[in-house]
Amino acid sequence: MDKNRKNVFETGSEGEEKIGKKVTPKLSAKAQPQRKQTSDKQVKKDSASSTNGSDSEASKDQSQSSKSNSPKSNEPQKSDTVGIRKSQRTKASQRRSKHILGGASDSETDGDEKARKLLFGKKSGKKGGKIEIEEESHTPIPQEDRKCPVIGCDSTGHISGSTDKHFTPQACPLYHNMTTQDTLLLLEERVSRDAVRAGVNLGLMGHRSPRTSNSMQQKQYHLEVKDARSKLSLKKEIPGHFAVQPSQGEPGEDDYIIDPEREPNLTNLTSEYDLKLFREAQAAAGEQLENELKALPPSRGVKCIEMGRFEMNVWYQSPYPDEYIRLPKLYICEFCLKYMKCRTVLRRHMSKCVWRHPPGDEIYRKDKISVWEVNGETHKPYCQNLCLLAKFFLDHKTLYFEVEPFLFYIMTVADSEGCHPVGYFSKEKNSFLNYNVSCILTLPPYQRQGYGRLLIDFSYLLTRAEGKIGSPEKPLSDLGLISYRAYWKDVLLEKLCSHQGREISIKDLSQELGIHSYDIVSTLQAMGMMKYWKGRHIILKKLNVLEEFQERAKKRGKDFRHTDFACLRWRPFQPNQDSA
Repeated sequence: MDKNRKNVFETGSEGEEKIGKKVTPKLSAKAQPQRKQTSDKQVKKDSASSTNGSDSEASKDQSQSSKSNSPKSNEPQKSDTVGIRKSQRTKASQRRSKHILGGASDSETDGDEKARKLLFGKKSGKKGGKIEIEEESHTPIPQEDRKCPVIGCDSTGHISGSTDKHFTPQACPLYHNMTTQDTLLLLEERVSRDAVRAGVNLGLMGHRSPRTSNSMQQKQYHLEVKDARSKLSLKKEIPGHFAVQPSQGEPGEDDYIIDPEREPNLTNLTSEYDLKLFREAQAAAGEQLENELKALPPSRGVKCIEMGRFEMNVWYQSPYPDEYIRLPKLYICEFCLKYMKCRTVLRRHMSKCVWRHPPGDEIYRKDKISVWEVNGETHKPYCQNLCLLAKFFLDHKTLYFEVEPFLFYIMTVADSEGCHPVGYFSKEKNSFLNYNVSCILTLPPYQRQGYGRLLIDFSYLLTRAEGKIGSPEKPLSDLGLISYRAYWKDVLLEKLCSHQGREISIKDLSQELGIHSYDIVSTLQAMGMMKYWKGRHIILKKLNVLEEFQERAKKRGKDFRHTDFACLRWRPFQPNQDSA
């Protein structure tokens, strides 16, 4: 017999298979699963929440308060045990992301439950077919407690002149090179001009038929605007905008400096009329931005992002520009991944954005799921924005801007609006260690739905198409190790269940599955299916493990997501080819 081949059906310890016989492991009293002690009121609440999808928020809060005040009994009712377990599994399967426009589908729960609770915190249940998130209740923080981050500003005044305080650079008069008196004058002019316009419009509404030509008042106003726009605004010197104080004469262009904490001097660049219009737009935008941020908790970094139909709480901070990092919330276009400060800018951008899918080539399509290959050198801004977005959810990611040596594979789900990104993974164009994944991420709204496993499976599909054996870049993070270990476990158990012979080789498994032999051995050892016996390593075929896997595979049904080689349209990247 060849020494390189291992026997699958060797005799193992108690609970493992002997040839032709099945040994059923017996659990001791200590190993029996313990039921959690739950109060009767909690059991009734959980069962009611799983069947009653139209309860109001007031009844939900009332049930939560009664739950906290009720004493715990010793044992729950047997008839409600199933409802408790379903509720616990549902709570463990949800994420802290809020679905803005609609419901979400059910999700799979694979991996280490303890690690999930450590990483994701509290979860909520499903109600009426939609996900309801138990968000932390944030009371509006008084505006006096928030400080403007502009250096030298005491948070007094507002660019709109309507309030006495501000807490963002967009509403800071000092940032816009203005004083509080200037903002009040602009407010008076704006109010008086709006009153004149309202009077003119009210006079025109008295006519029964629309006027065919402008009135004399409108013509006069048009001439005044035309004359005002023909004159440039007077140049004003702003303290702090000179690198050196000129000793004589007017300061030259070299005397000016760009202060990142202040707005550039906009005087003498356009007419006074256009400059006032621009100031009015700035005042309206600053006032609207602060009104949106008042309901959010104060922070020195981004707390959440709004992307498409979802609002997601971030886990870590990402190195966006300073003016965006100061905001507690960012708005990101889900198609081109551009980031914005407020919802109004995002709405205007979405009306003009022509992208409805990631750039690059679509190399895989099955049903509504597609995968796009994006070259980091060809589409550099998009890949950089993708890395900045991924840093919100990955702790150990350090690459943000040098994306040229990498290929990015973005998975999307298509509907009538476009292709919505689900997750992505990247890999090096030339990897000497045959790494098939450098970084992998599934966005929080799509986690627990099998998309992470599908991304891993697709990376190995490309590895097998290249005729290579691949492995993810080491070391793996805690969450990455859980995901990859679960995938390797399923693939190996599926192969062992379908194997008919008595002998199998680790090398043959590695070549057939495209998985590195080290990953195969470590997974088998973690499952207790490989042991050193009589001078060689043997694979133990545990019937209890295989039967458990077969039962779990039957419950997956037709909705289980897996890759199909027939849907792949892809050629491996050639290093010497010219970039498009």
